[in-house]
Amino acid sequence: MRTRITVVAVAVVAALLGIGAVGTVWTIDRVLTDQISAQLDEDLDAIADAVEAGGASAVSDQDDDVLIALHTGARTVVNDEDAIDLPAPNDIGDRTEGQVDDDPVLILTEELGGDLGTLVIARSTEEVGDAVRATTMVLAVAVPVAVALIGIVVWGVAARALGPVDRIRRQVDQVGADTLDQRVPRTGNDDEIDRLASTMNRMLDRVEEGYRTRQRFVSDASHELRSPLATMRQYAELARAHPTSAPPDELADVVLGEGARMQEIVEGLLLLAKLDEGSAQSGARGDVDLDDLALAEVSRIRALGTASTDGGGIGPARVSGDGRLLARAVRNLVDNAVRHARSTISVGTSTAGSAAMLWVDDDGSGVPETERERVFERFTRLDDARSRDAGGSGLGLAIVAEIVRAHGGTVRVETAPLSGARFVIVLPASAE
Repeated sequence: MRTRITVVAVAVVAALLGIGAVGTVWTIDRVLTDQISAQLDEDLDAIADAVEAGGASAVSDQDDDVLIALHTGARTVVNDEDAIDLPAPNDIGDRTEGQVDDDPVLILTEELGGDLGTLVIARSTEEVGDAVRATTMVLAVAVPVAVALIGIVVWGVAARALGPVDRIRRQVDQVGADTLDQRVPRTGNDDEIDRLASTMNRMLDRVEEGYRTRQRFVSDASHELRSPLATMRQYAELARAHPTSAPPDELADVVLGEGARMQEIVEGLLLLAKLDEGSAQSGARGDVDLDDLALAEVSRIRALGTASTDGGGIGPARVSGDGRLLARAVRNLVDNAVRHARSTISVGTSTAGSAAMLWVDDDGSGVPETERERVFERFTRLDDARSRDAGGSGLGLAIVAEIVRAHGGTVRVETAPLSGARFVIVLPASAE
């Protein structure tokens, strides 16, 4: 980048200086030539007046700074022998350029009255040529030198400006899995480099957070899958060593139960991975009635008889989204409430302005305020002492949070009127 900046700057400066140099030489030539032309006009008027007053003899009395030739019929009167070589222009009054004794001159003619003849005068323009050549030589040296100096300055400035960027690149390049806590130091100048460093540090914060979360996720997932595998292996080894102490039906029940738990964990992980990637949102989207989903869950729990279920708070609530995913979120909340309820759960839906809400209450022990954010993390169980059959896989609420986030909503937990926990989903209401 430093080379490109220098090359572009040098090319632009060289072009501008080149154009300026050509313009300067042309301007000097025009200005000096115009000065000689103006002086020649004054000389012509003065000499013409002298000839008209004193006749042809007045020509020989003129200074030889100006070459004068007076053509009067058969003879020509000059003030200097070099004036004999002055050409007589065909067009009277025209300014022409010519040469006298190999010197460039500017020639002007005028027809005098009273048959006095044609007056031709000329002034040397050699000084103009000398000035133009001198200026050209100076510029021919000065322009390349100036371009070179500017190139050196631009190279140094670019190196100084890009040095911190290269330093940041080296520092970030050294960050690895075991050094994710390193950050790029800021200079405190609050300039572009400082803002770049801040941006890189925020990126490193996100990378570190994602890496730590993934590490915890992998660790928790491996632990969750290890438990049912260990249980099945223990029963299988027991059945092989002591066939009479582990009946086939009991072994089959253990394998089926632990296999179902593993399947639940794997399916939850796959769904979370799709939600993380956004691919789970590519399904059919349309209007979804949250009240219908809530009524379906109330009917399901009543049919199972696992808890007393109150659906009296269910009112109209329509949103736009993926009905399959939203149904999964509602079911996860209801199953979570049933798991923690002492005897009763309550489900409700409503619409308030542009927001549609769904809530699920239970009469369990509730969720402490300090843990209300953590319950939506993956593989989180607040009561580590309870059995895994009662505790679930630890993915249900995390799936709810991701589904709601994918639909532009929020989910929170608070204290329920039943004294337990109330989980509330808030989504943008569908336009009628």
